[in-house]
Amino acid sequence: MTKALFPDVIVNGVTIASAAIAAEAQNHNAPKNKPGLAWRQAARALIVREVLLQEAGKLGVVETPRSMGDGLVETQEEALIRGVIDAAIKVTPPTDDEVRAVWSKDPDRYRAPPLWEVSHILVAADPSDDEARGKALTKAAALTEQVLADPKCFGRLAKNDSDCSSAQNGGLLGQLSPGDTVPEFEAALRDLSEGEITADPVASRFGFHIVRMDAVAEGAVLPFDAVAPKLRAAMEKNAWVHEVQALTQRLTDAAEIVGIDLKAF
Repeated sequence: MTKALFPDVIVNGVTIASAAIAAEAQNHNAPKNKPGLAWRQAARALIVREVLLQEAGKLGVVETPRSMGDGLVETQEEALIRGVIDAAIKVTPPTDDEVRAVWSKDPDRYRAPPLWEVSHILVAADPSDDEARGKALTKAAALTEQVLADPKCFGRLAKNDSDCSSAQNGGLLGQLSPGDTVPEFEAALRDLSEGEITADPVASRFGFHIVRMDAVAEGAVLPFDAVAPKLRAAMEKNAWVHEVQALTQRLTDAAEIVGIDLKAF
């Protein structure tokens, strides 16, 4: 008898069908040439879900689904899993001394956001039009060569060639902070020093940008009192996540699982 490549999984006598695992696998990232990795990740997720639901039954957990905002409501199973976790895990908030100890290890990590004063030249292109993107990249590369050879021409080229409304101001975008632009543009800003121009066009969903960093103001180190509330919340959340992981590990270790070896990955 041939063994199924992706078999059903049985958890304490309860079958999780291979079709359900395949459907869940769509929610897990894995290389296209390694479908087994996504399947194993999905199988583990469904096994954890199953052992938590079985634990809810053992404990006699009764929960009413809660609103999650934006019109979303928990499913009954999600409510039961929440009930198990709430019953099993009680995280003690860190003390002021514990929070200060974490902060004092590297206060320089906790800074106000930087400010960037930026100018750019945009060669716009529809992201779904490969031909247009190719032409835009060629034009952007040519403009990049010009501004790197003669940085003083940046403003003139921006006025004449940029497809952004900032063209009328020589490409000046003004002051930007993290989160003000699309991630791919912001990533380029983080790599630029004051006065520097990108060596290659920066691709974004809007097209291609030639970016000049006009000024940088690094965020100041924040005092402990300003950092403490968020740092305390982060520490408490990390402790909660650690306890949830420990709980699910205990339940899966104690379960009788057939069809997959969780210890193999």
